[in-house]
Amino acid sequence: MNRTDRLYALVEDLRAISPRCRSARELARRFEVSVRTIERDIIALQESGVPIHAESGRRGGYALDKAMSLPPLNFTPAEAVAIALALSRSGDQPFGRQARSALRKVVAAMPGREGELARELARRVRVVAEPGDDGTGARLLGAAGVSRAIEEALLRRRVLRLEYADAKGALTSRDVEPGVFLGGRGGYWYLVAWCRLRDDVRVFRLDRIASAGVTGERCPDRPLEGFTPDLPEMALHGTVLDQ
Repeated sequence: MNRTDRLYALVEDLRAISPRCRSARELARRFEVSVRTIERDIIALQESGVPIHAESGRRGGYALDKAMSLPPLNFTPAEAVAIALALSRSGDQPFGRQARSALRKVVAAMPGREGELARELARRVRVVAEPGDDGTGARLLGAAGVSRAIEEALLRRRVLRLEYADAKGALTSRDVEPGVFLGGRGGYWYLVAWCRLRDDVRVFRLDRIASAGVTGERCPDRPLEGFTPDLPEMALHGTVLDQ
């Protein structure tokens, strides 16, 4: 288990037994790490605003203040990623740190499976930062329903059927395996996908997609890194839920 997953699991474990507490030694056994590692994890969670406190005594340990925590929320994975995307430019702005802390709390409060799906979807939504880009130059996302179809296909890992127009307006029909939803380059949004017609990775500009439909076929597993296009002199940022 990596540290991010362990931090979420720690919060959920303490939430499940609140208002009772669990000792660092018990937590260390449960997560198969050292007591010192648990203590560092607890400090990191406290610094991010998670209401964990220590109780002294023979039966003491760490407890989560249930009155100050969120119950399981009905946010969908797509809604959580939408919030993260909206906050992606808040890093150096006023209250940027607080915005990221609020997002961590939202994701931590989501039911386990939904949180996992949200983190997987977030890995597939990328933003390209160009010099001087203030995020105000967004272009149209294409025909009605195209963006929603791509979101659904990415979340459910399904093959998409596209009608795509090239630069001269010629339409082709393509079955593609979506990899990354890419935004910000020149103000446009793109779908990076494995194109079965070309038998290779291709980048599709959304305003050139005439239609998009989600098929019932599940995409084969392909390494996510293979979908990341080469973007020299630009910074490619993932949509962050965990930092």
